[in-house]
Amino acid sequence: MNIQIRTQRFDADKKLLTHVNEKVDKLKTYHDNIVDVEVYLKVDNVIHQIKDKIAEIKVHIPKHTFFVKHESKSFEESFDLALKALITQIKGFKEKQVEAH
Repeated sequence: MNIQIRTQRFDADKKLLTHVNEKVDKLKTYHDNIVDVEVYLKVDNVIHQIKDKIAEIKVHIPKHTFFVKHESKSFEESFDLALKALITQIKGFKEKQVEAH
């Protein structure tokens, strides 16, 4: 599984990168065939907006791509909420595959 973390409009500190890598690594428990994961962390520069830390996650498996986006007041919270939504998508996808066979 190839993991890419990209940041826009800021430089991520080691603590944030470690947090993201550890959590993304756990995705293997939800799907065996994850090819790669792209994480985008962005700062939305809209003034007077509390929810300005955005996390986007793309997960590629053969013949399918999952995508989630979440924003909140911290990168960790945005990423964790996005990851939770992503896990729900993956579980639902796997259930549909099992039902189809």
